[in-house]
Amino acid sequence: MRNRPAYTVESVDHALQLAMLLRQEGTVRVTDAAAALGVSRSTAHRLLQTLAYRDFAEQAPDRSYRPGSLLATGEHTSHPYAALRRVARPHLHELATATGESANVQVLGGENAHVVVYVEGAAWPSVGDRFTREWPARLTSGGRVLLAHLGAAELDATLPDVDDRLRGELELVRRRGYAVNDQLTEEGVTAVGVLVRAPGTMAPLAAIALAMPSERFDVQQLPGWVGSLTAASALITRDLAAEPDG
Repeated sequence: MRNRPAYTVESVDHALQLAMLLRQEGTVRVTDAAAALGVSRSTAHRLLQTLAYRDFAEQAPDRSYRPGSLLATGEHTSHPYAALRRVARPHLHELATATGESANVQVLGGENAHVVVYVEGAAWPSVGDRFTREWPARLTSGGRVLLAHLGAAELDATLPDVDDRLRGELELVRRRGYAVNDQLTEEGVTAVGVLVRAPGTMAPLAAIALAMPSERFDVQQLPGWVGSLTAASALITRDLAAEPDG
């Protein structure tokens, strides 16, 4: 289980997270960067200017920032997720407080699942900061939930090498309404995820997950965790509908 080192250079960590955010989303505004990192707008502005100076970012005519020539673009998510972060964060805090476990929100970007919001749980040991981390979607609990709700043609386009075994596993996830990642992405970490739907259309938008040390995973608690995740997911969808761009 890989957690944050005891001694980190915070400014470097923020710059690296911001670089990953640019790579994942393609476009980032100063205000969105500040909210995502939990820093002031002036700090976010300085970080973005430094990335631009070193060609990891460049400023667009509308004053937003996009990946620079030295930052591999990879697979972007479909659009910036500032509103999702803003709405989801308080619900993740409530979820982490209620369960003691770390909570995150994931979105699809090509074949990968990207963590766009993260809140660490209070139980010790905890699953540390996963913000801007990404893994193959077929392995994460959130990624599996999202893949399970794709249509057949969209799944084939997203995962060209999908086989019958994975199709069967995803169908089971869809029927159950949740997915479990038991050490598929990190040794010693188990996670449970459910779907977050977009307001209005109710189309798959994201996934919300609880991650915990595998030693604390208890199948007897699974219904309770799924219930808490499902309730938080519904609240996120509700609150997104009230957003100006929701």
